[in-house]
Amino acid sequence: MTFNSPIISAQELQDNLHLNNLIILDCTIDKVGQSIKDQELELIPNSIFFDLEGKFSDHSSQFPHTLVDKETFTKGAQNLGINQDSIIVCYDRWGVYSSPRVWWMFKAMGHNEIYVLDGGLPLWQENNFDTTSGYFQSTIKGSFITDFQSNLLADTQVMLNAINDDSKMIIDARSEGRFKGTSPEPRQGLRSGHIPTSKNLFFENVLADTTYKSKEELKAIFEKLTDSSKENIFSCGSGITASILALASTIAGFDEVKVYDGSWSEWGADENLPIEEN
Repeated sequence: MTFNSPIISAQELQDNLHLNNLIILDCTIDKVGQSIKDQELELIPNSIFFDLEGKFSDHSSQFPHTLVDKETFTKGAQNLGINQDSIIVCYDRWGVYSSPRVWWMFKAMGHNEIYVLDGGLPLWQENNFDTTSGYFQSTIKGSFITDFQSNLLADTQVMLNAINDDSKMIIDARSEGRFKGTSPEPRQGLRSGHIPTSKNLFFENVLADTTYKSKEELKAIFEKLTDSSKENIFSCGSGITASILALASTIAGFDEVKVYDGSWSEWGADENLPIEEN
């Protein structure tokens, strides 16, 4: 069983809950300045908590949400009961926010049967499908093995090389104010502005409330910024909303993508790296 798109609808998930190799991951994290930790916990049945900010971020890094090494990812995925043949559906309780980051992480670790529930928990609830108040915890260790795909990951050297490379397009998911340097960064100690030659696409502009815009709308958005011959490299503040754009780009058919893991948390902190404003 394979879904036809990297995003699936609430009805598609409901229709496939019977699959023995289905894994459902709640990937929710807080937004900057917003938290839902105090809300009563409602989950899709059999959800497993994917600890994006805890076990699946590298805390030896000075930057937030840094991707863990392949050994740590393998062990963490196995402990969740994930197997090589698992069909994974990730979602978050905002709608679409942190789940695309987990989609990208599994793709980078070589697992292709990974999907995002479009609209997340809000759309699941709108359909009046069953919810539960507790997580499922696997008692059986999974067989997941990482096959790291370095081509999906960008570091500072990749970004420096891309600045003057016409075959690459750098797209920044931050707000226009942060991109232009007219609004302050939410993290202290960061310069204002953007990576030279990059273009701005605020991540909210690919969403329609809690879901992605249609494939046709997304295609039109990306056609104004890039073309299918280019590799698109996505950046943001800390790698979360860049992944929203990476998934949107993939949906639209612009599927040569990288995510700059350090994003502006790294670039904006290094005085030796070039920046532009306006």
